[in-house]
Formats: sequence, structure tokens, C-alpha cells
Amino acid sequence: MTSSSVSKIHPETCASQRLDKWLWYARIAKTRTLAAKFIETGKLRINRVRVRKASRNVRAGDVITAIIHGRVRVLKVLACGQRRGPAAEAGELYEDMSPARAKRGMSAAPPPAPAQREKGAGRPTKRDRRRIDTWLSRI
Repeated sequence: MTSSSVSKIHPETCASQRLDKWLWYARIAKTRTLAAKFIETGKLRINRVRVRKASRNVRAGDVITAIIHGRVRVLKVLACGQRRGPAAEAGELYEDMSPARAKRGMSAAPPPAPAQREKGAGRPTKRDRRRIDTWLSRI
């Protein structure tokens, strides 16, 4: 980090911070309410311990593991935030330690091709739907 970024973040003034607030400051969640709902789903861990309360405090050095949009993200907390600033400032609050596949721009696998039906066949009947469900359950 540069000396100017350290002065903006003030890591020494903040020993700990609420998790929902930190996720919002770090721009992981769009709003604090969404951050709190995300935490309550149980898809987030701090230092390998599942967290379900937004009031849980995080501090520098904690490792947050989250499942975001079907991808595992591992974030190391570097500092507490003072405000929800620009993305460059938010990026200084954490270090992304995610596996290579989970980083932006790299997808795990191409999406499956949609099911093909003959043109003009219309919607599947209830019987067709049951057959499709049986076939999909075998995969």
C-alpha cells in the first residue's frame, strides 16, 4: 500500500468493525441490508467458523470465506473501513486469496445447452414433463 492509502484507511484507529458494515464498505454487498441478509443465509465464514449474525466483529488478519454467485471467494481483511468510498479505496480493505477459477472473468464450465424440441411441437405435456424430470434426476 502507498502512504496515501494508509492515511485514508487508518488501520490503527479501528480495532474491529461489524461484519455487515465491513462487507458494505468493501463493496462486497450493495447495501448493508443485503449484507445482513447474506450473512444470515449462512454462506459466510470467518476463520473457518460459520457466521449467522451481522453484528459479528471482524478485525485485520481475519479470513472471510464466502459463496458469492456460486463462486467461493476468500478474502483476508487488511483494515477496517471508514466510509463507503470508491472501488479503489474499497479494494485496499482486503486481499483476494480466492482460487484461480473463482477470480473474475474465469468461469468454471460453459453453461449447458438448452433442451431441443422439434419446431411446432408446443409446450411439453404433463407426461412429457414427468419423463424429462425422471431423465434429469438420473444425471
